[in-house]
Amino acid sequence: MGTYLVKRLIAMVITLWLIVTLTFFLMHAIPGSPFNEERNTSEMVQKNLEAHYHLDEPLLIQYALYLKSLVTLDFGPSITQPSQTVNDMLGRGFPISFELGMITLVIAVLSGIILGILAALRHNRMIDYMAMTFAVLGISIPNFVMATMLIQQVAVNWEILPVATWTSWKHMILPTLALATGPMAIIARLTRSSMLEVLTQDYIRTARAKGLSPFKIVVKHALRNALLPVVTVLGTLAAGILTGTFVIEQIFAIPGMGKYFVESINQRDYPVIMGTTVFYSAFLIAMLFLVDLAYGFLDPRIKLHKKEAK
Repeated sequence: MGTYLVKRLIAMVITLWLIVTLTFFLMHAIPGSPFNEERNTSEMVQKNLEAHYHLDEPLLIQYALYLKSLVTLDFGPSITQPSQTVNDMLGRGFPISFELGMITLVIAVLSGIILGILAALRHNRMIDYMAMTFAVLGISIPNFVMATMLIQQVAVNWEILPVATWTSWKHMILPTLALATGPMAIIARLTRSSMLEVLTQDYIRTARAKGLSPFKIVVKHALRNALLPVVTVLGTLAAGILTGTFVIEQIFAIPGMGKYFVESINQRDYPVIMGTTVFYSAFLIAMLFLVDLAYGFLDPRIKLHKKEAK
């Protein structure tokens, strides 16, 4: 177990380094400068600003300086907002984006699993058909289209819920629904197909023959094995939800990381682009690692080391 953890940590560090390196050089490969003519800066002021942010240095030196600051978790100051550092922006925006993402993930997982179980238990019946129709629609409609439809129908036509900002629980409903529909549909389809397979296994027939209640058979025996495919895609779904919040945050005017990320790309704010990319990459790599660890808890047959192979 210890050897596995060390190997995984080394692999995580290498993966993060590759992401940092590719993002850094691709970002600087785009023609132009953060201090262009649109900012109405003179040539002398532009040179002073480039010197202040080390943009006048050779690219490899800039890269080495950034890696040095990254080791100390210092993402540097923002170019477009010099009074703020990237760390300040992350500290202010990430909790909101994280809250939106986690609420969405919890709703998508719980509702998707329940919907998939009901569809499997009522196979080829009305509930099954309705659930799978909903799943197909949820997968087919992008979250930004779903967000637009919800705003038009629920907020504008019916005037039930507010449209924008993030100040109360009512403001959380529409963006959460817009984000959760797609992942919920994917989880429902996976849970249904996995449950249908598990319910035909011999140990389920044995449990039924012993007279166990349907609730115990489904929850205690079938669901644990049926959840393995769901856990497999949780890392990818979490990545999609967290990165998808950028678009949804812009649509619903949520003051999360999406605002800073989109603005930094438009304004070529290098430190903010790098800071948000590195931060989210590290977060998602850690989540994928936790998903791998969850395999061992759900299925004891899955080992995280090769001890038994000897």
